Amino acid sequence: MNSRAEPSEKTNFALLLQFDMQIDGFSSNWAYCDRLSSFVARMIGHNRTDSLLYSNLFSSAFNELLETAFRIHGRGGDFVCRVWRNGPTDRIELTIPCDDELGAFYNEAVTTLAADNLAERYHAALFSEGPLQPSIGLMELAVDYNARLSIAAAGDRAIQLVAELSLEDVNQ
Repeated sequence: MNSRAEPSEKTNFALLLQFDMQIDGFSSNWAYCDRLSSFVARMIGHNRTDSLLYSNLFSSAFNELLETAFRIHGRGGDFVCRVWRNGPTDRIELTIPCDDELGAFYNEAVTTLAADNLAERYHAALFSEGPLQPSIGLMELAVDYNARLSIAAAGDRAIQLVAELSLEDVNQ
């Protein structure tokens, strides 16, 4: 994977918030994705230069991650979210219950984010006929938000999906 797709080391990141819930509860209502992303964005965006803009951008990006987890997860188990910060970078860690088949989906989806032609593939997938690819949200994060994503095993029946975002221009 190239550096665009790989998050940095977690050294020097401070934990901002964490929530844990059963995946069955989370996946029982699609509206939870929007509600959680909006709430978390308001909680962590308060001290940014333009807190409203930052919260809107973070909420949109975080919502893509939550919607992916909503659609693609295993049965039973804990769904855990941690949001960390190091300067201008926010790191979202989602622990998602899944079996080997779903773990393979996440591995393949994250691996393909390192492709040189990712933007073209994303736009082709976005405007193609028929249903959207299940990995379209992760592609959007990498292309539109320049997110760095990675995946790791999190025990026997879960994966940890990590996305790092730098949504605020600190060079102003």
